[in-house]
Amino acid sequence: MRKFIIPVIVIFIALLFMSVFEVKEGDRGIVVRFGRILKDPNSQVVHVYQPGLHFKMPLFDRVRTLDARIQTMDDQADRFVTAEKKDVIIDTYVKWKIENFGQFYLATGGGNTATAEALLKRKVVDSLRAQIGSKEIKQIVSGPDAILVDNAGNNIVAKIAPREKVEGQRDQIMADVLTEIQTSAESLGIDVVDFRMKKINLPDEISESIYRRMRAERESVARKHRSQGREKAEVIRAQSELEVAKILANANRESLVIRGEADAKAAEIYSKSYTQNPEFYRFLRSLQAYENSFNSKDDVLVVDPNSDFFQYMKESTAIR
Repeated sequence: MRKFIIPVIVIFIALLFMSVFEVKEGDRGIVVRFGRILKDPNSQVVHVYQPGLHFKMPLFDRVRTLDARIQTMDDQADRFVTAEKKDVIIDTYVKWKIENFGQFYLATGGGNTATAEALLKRKVVDSLRAQIGSKEIKQIVSGPDAILVDNAGNNIVAKIAPREKVEGQRDQIMADVLTEIQTSAESLGIDVVDFRMKKINLPDEISESIYRRMRAERESVARKHRSQGREKAEVIRAQSELEVAKILANANRESLVIRGEADAKAAEIYSKSYTQNPEFYRFLRSLQAYENSFNSKDDVLVVDPNSDFFQYMKESTAIR
């Protein structure tokens, strides 16, 4: 009898360990018995095990733990066609979590997260493709007008562009897609928490043509500014030259007036001085004439010796 006690104890302990399972924090557990998920006998709802220690029937029950935390599906970007028949490349991400663990287990072939994200990705792409196909690029990349409030509490609408008001629908597109995939993801037992378009790009060939057009527009604006600058420079230069000419003319006029007044004053002084002795004045003027006439050895002067020009050279008593 004692020979069977130890094996029985060992088997009992082994069965005890096989009947105990642990659900970690952040996970939820479901038990599958003979290929079927155990349900609450009263409500016929799948029994979900919370974090902690739980018991199951050994050998017959199989525990499947599922992550109950919010998951992030951040896949590669996809190409979409807009209402203008232009391609855009949109990168998105989805925040989701398991809502119905039993339904999720059945819909994903045993609670496979990769399968769930593949099915969810298909729903997201289909919904987003329908939204993008009915919108133009400027509506996709633009958000709604920002509402600014001043100190008085008045709303001030900040326009997206000063020349053209674009009715941006980016936020509305994300809200519509989120609503659609939340409804369609219920069949997977998934609750979609959030959906965002984090990046919107154009294909390389389209981006290059847009860059060329933008560069040509900027060069046209630059040429316009340069021509306007040259025009203003010519106006400023002409005004400056006119001011300089006016200043020089006024200066010359004032200098001529001053010079004329000085000459008149000098003539008046000369007249008063020379009238006191006219004979000395004639003698002085003759000396000045001699000096101007004989200032060079090469000068030849043909004058009658008996003329008045040589009066003071021939007569020593010409001046007294």
